[in-house]
Amino acid sequence: MSAVNVMQQTKSKFGQIVIGPPGSGKTTYCAHLSKFLNNKLNRKTVVINLDPANDNMGYDAAIDIMELVTVEDVMNNLDLGPNGALMFCIEYMEKNLDWLLDKLKAYPDTYFIFDLPGQVELYTHHDSIKHIFDTLNKLDFNLCTIHLIDSHYCSEPTKFISTLLLSLSTMLHIGLPHINVLSKADQLVAHSDKLHFGLEYYTEVLNLDYLLELLDTDVFSSKFKKLNAALTGLIEDYGLVSFFLLDVNKEKDLINIRNAADKANGFVYGSREERSIQSLLSCAIGARTQTEEYDADM
Repeated sequence: MSAVNVMQQTKSKFGQIVIGPPGSGKTTYCAHLSKFLNNKLNRKTVVINLDPANDNMGYDAAIDIMELVTVEDVMNNLDLGPNGALMFCIEYMEKNLDWLLDKLKAYPDTYFIFDLPGQVELYTHHDSIKHIFDTLNKLDFNLCTIHLIDSHYCSEPTKFISTLLLSLSTMLHIGLPHINVLSKADQLVAHSDKLHFGLEYYTEVLNLDYLLELLDTDVFSSKFKKLNAALTGLIEDYGLVSFFLLDVNKEKDLINIRNAADKANGFVYGSREERSIQSLLSCAIGARTQTEEYDADM
């Protein structure tokens, strides 16, 4: 019996797919969140490293793609550069997905955190990551995407617009429940006096016309007034992008993202076999979930 057939017979599984540009703090988030879930909530949690160039993880990976393929080996053997080698590795994992599925069988009743590479093209137009998690979804893995972006991109209007476009493109391409996060929020808060607007403006993505007004004061950016207006209009038309703030050293931030993730991937409702009308109605009317009870004691 293949790994796919075996896993189809098991109950629902839950977890997070952690993505974001290089340096956004993905691996640090995975390490802190797994420790928090295991030690504070007694939720059996493991981290799966799917970055074939991540040789300094900061956590003990339950499954490591580098046992299957590494960027270094591909570069040496196929004479590819770093980006080309990474693409090859992810495509190789897609073609050998039974390797991953077989490894995942060893962790029943476990919450999964998938730590992925930082190359943004993997999430905006390349299809391997999408196909891998589409397959897991069909095998009753209930997953949501946690998209981390360094909060320093709030410092300039052009950078923030780029951040919004990247977030929107990723949401539409991956096609899973999606949570956007501004990481390293301690730095953002510490320098909030240097921001053009208050923090809520960036987290709630409020009226983007104010960004256009700032861009019009810049000689270079004002040349692209129509383009900037079209981009911000596109973002506002979809109305999908907003952000959580994350300082990994603050449990409250981890709790906020955990609560959002548990609702996005369905963990608060239990597995499909365990869901009931009562639990669904309780969530709909605002009753606290079991995992949110922890917050009241903080």
